[in-house]
Amino acid sequence: MKYKPDWDEAAARYSALWEGRILDRPCIAVTAPSGASVPHPPLPTDPEAKWLDPRWVLADLAATLENTWWGGESVPSYLLMGGWTASLGGRPRFSQRTIWFETINVDFYEPSPFVFSADDVWRKKHEALYLTAAAKARRDDFQLGRPCLLPANDLISMHMGTTEFLTALVDEPDWMRNAITRGAEELLAERLRLRDAVRDTHDYWYGNAGWMPFWAPTPYVTTQSDVSCMLSPDMFEEFIVPELDLYGAAFGAMWYHLDGRDARRHLRRLLSLPYMRVIQYVPTPAEPPNGPEQIDLYREIQSAGKIVHVQVAKDLVEPLIRGLDPSLLVLDVRCESIEEAEELLAAVTTWM
Repeated sequence: MKYKPDWDEAAARYSALWEGRILDRPCIAVTAPSGASVPHPPLPTDPEAKWLDPRWVLADLAATLENTWWGGESVPSYLLMGGWTASLGGRPRFSQRTIWFETINVDFYEPSPFVFSADDVWRKKHEALYLTAAAKARRDDFQLGRPCLLPANDLISMHMGTTEFLTALVDEPDWMRNAITRGAEELLAERLRLRDAVRDTHDYWYGNAGWMPFWAPTPYVTTQSDVSCMLSPDMFEEFIVPELDLYGAAFGAMWYHLDGRDARRHLRRLLSLPYMRVIQYVPTPAEPPNGPEQIDLYREIQSAGKIVHVQVAKDLVEPLIRGLDPSLLVLDVRCESIEEAEELLAAVTTWM
């Protein structure tokens, strides 16, 4: 791989992890400044261009790749957050920091409006960006992975507004269940369509590049349900699990982003899903950061035979290596220099 000469070694460790084995050390993705000084392009005046203009995105992508040292199991990649705009008919709004959506009023006597239309301009803009970036990545320059599409349950909650969404789950459960399922089917079709467009020239089986640095030797899907932190276990079972089942059946394995303390009430159910392979946990701001204080959670995940994937500060790596099963662990760490990163990688083998 152009930006990672030792990629074969990293891929071998990820493959062992996927099989519940360990080679010489646990998987640990370590990045640091490379020492290069490739300038990033100036921010465009129109914030939409930051997320969807292929020219600006590819220029920023090139600077990011060159300015980063990709150590351990880190995967040269870049987040195409423009995938959020492929949003089942949503109306995205842009700032220089993020993408959000206008709320849409729904008529529960009519079919769900949360579907793709043939002339969806945002879907087309995202497709143009994704295919341009895939052509740039080729098969071995860097990893682009699958498009960064949000799940139907989170998208619909954003399009309706959280209060309206939660109220409708109670007042209009049949309509909402059908809307989420139909939206999930549309998003699955979009994932498969874009996969088929790049599969002959690019390794699609990396995760959402730049957001979740995880690679596997076989197909898997990445997803989440941030809105589930406001749902009871019964509502999670009724409205969220069917979408997970749909993706699990299509791709065979799942990497899941578990978002904070309130979403942990669904962990036991998630761990029971046969296609669930990896759990990535992100604490809320009110919680201790990923590290020793979360170790009981990580052990619960590993006891179910699932892989723990966490982003962690460099100083908290050692207790996790010592306290967890290294054959079911992948850590993501940012260091301040290449020297610091290399010292960390050398030390990891002594902590097992």
